[in-house]
Order: sequence, then structure tokens, then C-alpha cells
Amino acid sequence: MFGFLDVPVAGAYHLIHWLSGPLPAALAIVVFTLSVRLVLHPLARSAARGERTRAALLPEIRALQEKHGRDRDRLAAEMTKLQQESGASLFAGCLPMLLQLPFFTVMYRLFTTATIGGEPNSLLGATLLGTPLGAHGLAGSPLVFVIAAGLAVVAWFTVRRQPPAAAGVPGGKLLRLLPYGTVLATLVVPQAAGIYLLTTTAWSAAERAWLRRGP
Repeated sequence: MFGFLDVPVAGAYHLIHWLSGPLPAALAIVVFTLSVRLVLHPLARSAARGERTRAALLPEIRALQEKHGRDRDRLAAEMTKLQQESGASLFAGCLPMLLQLPFFTVMYRLFTTATIGGEPNSLLGATLLGTPLGAHGLAGSPLVFVIAAGLAVVAWFTVRRQPPAAAGVPGGKLLRLLPYGTVLATLVVPQAAGIYLLTTTAWSAAERAWLRRGP
């Protein structure tokens, strides 16, 4: 099903394997992840600009909702017109996150596939705190608790930094709790994927805090 990922998986395998020569495998994952996020940073800057534009348009959006709330077609048309006139997109902020999904999928396969390129996956035997990086969920104790604690701290920081306006949109309260879903993810993903998730979410939290300080 994911055969098209064989080439990037093999490339990531050789890159991390090369990095894990001078570095421990877990640290090589962190370095790889930070490199990916650095490449995606221009998209994050674009998303931050779009977020500020949408925040400025919020009063107009609410006015349109009050005026055309019962006419969904008219409301959709007016919202589209407003976006076109302002150059803002409701989906710009999602782009960096969506572009990370292939990288996360590659990392997941990298540490769950027994063979890569017809050879045994030697990275599955790498350990941290005495735990194999290929171990899933609670089988990765005590490492899983360290990763889960780190993700909980990042989620708490992310929720506190969310703009108050987010709570005023439909489903806003639920959306504010989504960052804590990463903690639950540690129960099903390999520890290597958990390290990737912790690194990328920590980067996201710091990046958003920095980008919101100015243009």
C-alpha cells in the first residue's frame, strides 16, 4: 500500500544510519527531525502571516456569519469573496502540518519494517535508556513515560499560547485539547516515532511563539 515510500524510507534509513555513526541513534533522529523542520520553516512563516491576516479579518467574518448565517450558500460565497480580496486562506496554516505527514510516515515505517532494501533493519536494535527504539507503546517502558511527559509539557505550553479567539469558533474548545492527543499517540507508535513526534512538536511550539512576536 505504501510501496511508493520505499525510496524515501531507504534514503532516510541510510541518512540516519550514517548519522548514528558518530551520534547515538536517538540523537540522529533528533538531528534528522530538526533538519526537516528547518526545511519547512518558510512554509511556517507563510502560515503565520496568514494567521495574522485572518485574525485581522475576524470582525468581518463574524459580521458575515450574523448576516448570512441562515443562508449557507450565500455565506460561503461571501467568505470566498472576502478571502480573495484579502489574499488570506483558511487552509494556509494547515500546509506545514500536512507536509510533515509524509515525513512522519517515513519515520514510522523506518522503525517498524524488519527489512529495508532487502537488508535487515539494524536501527530497530538501537536502544535508549535500555529500551529498543522499535518497541511500541508501553512495551517501551520506561522510555515511553519520558517521551509522554515531554509531549504533555509541550502540549500544555501549546494550549496556553493559543489565541483566545480560538475558543470562540465552533469546536474551538475541543481544538484546544488536540495537542494532548500526541500523548496518547505514544501508546501505539514505536519509541523512535515518539522521539520524532516530541522533537517536531517542541519545534512547532517554539517556532509559533517566535513567529507570533512579529512579521
